[in-house]
Amino acid sequence: MRGKSFFLAFLAIIVATACDDNTDTLGGSLTNNMDHLEIATDTFLVTTRSLAVDSVLARNTTSFLGTIRDPETGEYISAHYMTQFHTLEDYQFPARDSLISVDAAGDIIADSCEIRIYWSSYYGDSLTSMKCSVCELARPMRDDTNYYSNFDPKAEGLIRSADDGGLQVDKAYTLEDMNVERSTREDSYYSKNIRVLLNDPYTDSDGNTYNNYGTYIMRKYYAEYGGSPDNFKNSVRLTNNVIPGFYIESTAGLGNMAEVSLTQLNLYFRYLDEDGATYVGTTSFAGTQEVLQRTNYVNETGKIAELAADNTCTYLKTPAGIFTEVTLPVEEICLNHENDTINSAKFTLQRINNDVKSEYSLDIPQTLLIIPRDSLYSFFENKDVANYKTSFLAAYSSTDNTYVFNNIGSMIKAMQTARIGGETSEDWNKAVIIPVVISYNASSALSNVVHDMSLASTRLVGGPDNPYGDIKISVIYSKYK
Repeated sequence: MRGKSFFLAFLAIIVATACDDNTDTLGGSLTNNMDHLEIATDTFLVTTRSLAVDSVLARNTTSFLGTIRDPETGEYISAHYMTQFHTLEDYQFPARDSLISVDAAGDIIADSCEIRIYWSSYYGDSLTSMKCSVCELARPMRDDTNYYSNFDPKAEGLIRSADDGGLQVDKAYTLEDMNVERSTREDSYYSKNIRVLLNDPYTDSDGNTYNNYGTYIMRKYYAEYGGSPDNFKNSVRLTNNVIPGFYIESTAGLGNMAEVSLTQLNLYFRYLDEDGATYVGTTSFAGTQEVLQRTNYVNETGKIAELAADNTCTYLKTPAGIFTEVTLPVEEICLNHENDTINSAKFTLQRINNDVKSEYSLDIPQTLLIIPRDSLYSFFENKDVANYKTSFLAAYSSTDNTYVFNNIGSMIKAMQTARIGGETSEDWNKAVIIPVVISYNASSALSNVVHDMSLASTRLVGGPDNPYGDIKISVIYSKYK
């Protein structure tokens, strides 16, 4: 298995380095004087197994809503989410004396108030009748709390009870809203949404009553009603003093789950401009990346455990879920190479195609993260991103039906160093492969790595009883003579 040909090995290191994720050793691996450099190659076996997880950290800026039957397990999966709302810095309503939306007593009111749940994609049938409930939170979500996908806001007392005046509105809907003209629905500028009216009388936590929720918001601004513009100075003040947030719960129906791109709270009122013309004003607060949004899933886990127990393959299944655990032959790779540089350590995961094709098959995970097993929770809780030293990304290739980790050499070296130093656990040579969603900042730098909370699943070649062939990791070493 050990490569003997210098020429072929040198070509291999050039190719591997060209497509490497990690170039930390590039300067030391190439030299103008090849007579001083010794190259070696080797191949080792990697073992894998499925790792069932009951929950994942919910820290995405998109949310999910609906209930479906998992085509792989036959069990129901329901998605609900909590959201807060963002406001512009130092937001201002129109001057009090310009408002003409008033009640019989002359007090200002909102003419209407609503929540719009905008969705970007869905799984299932968009014409299936569904029902959701919009519930007011009793208090804001906390920035210092890690909310996992199995978090139950009702059990934790986070929902304001309807018996205490908490706002709770039920909404029957289909994702494809047939009440909207077809020409409008097919217009590229139209954003498909679920509209929930909040126009029923509302009682706040202090016992004050309003004709609708929008009126409550407006009066929290104007000093005449005991409000203050400082309540709208920023999102933190808005959340703590006016709108703690809402819980959107899927309560009935079976057949679709929507990916929610934006939840927007709108209120409408009329006012006069300087020339005395009447205008309709709109104030909107949106659930954006500046505030917290957390999806929680309710699903049975018995069938998940059965899938994970299939030793003829391994699974990647989101959101919660099955990951693939990898045992790396660290000691074998490093044996007799203590002073060598690992220029490349590459392995490929081959996807197994579904036996039965269906229009409701789950999506294929598109991006994978590999991290040490001991970092399974801390990586996400610490808001880490792939550093290509101890954590790496791989993208799905539809051409080859594979995921390729081009070079995890530095992870292997770190594992070996920790083992020698006695800083290890029983999982010291294990890594976990996790489906993730990534994003980049304006400078095109990787800025966010979070769990994939969508419905996705695939099988991989591997497992203790793997019938498809070995998983191999190819290693290239170099050292100065």
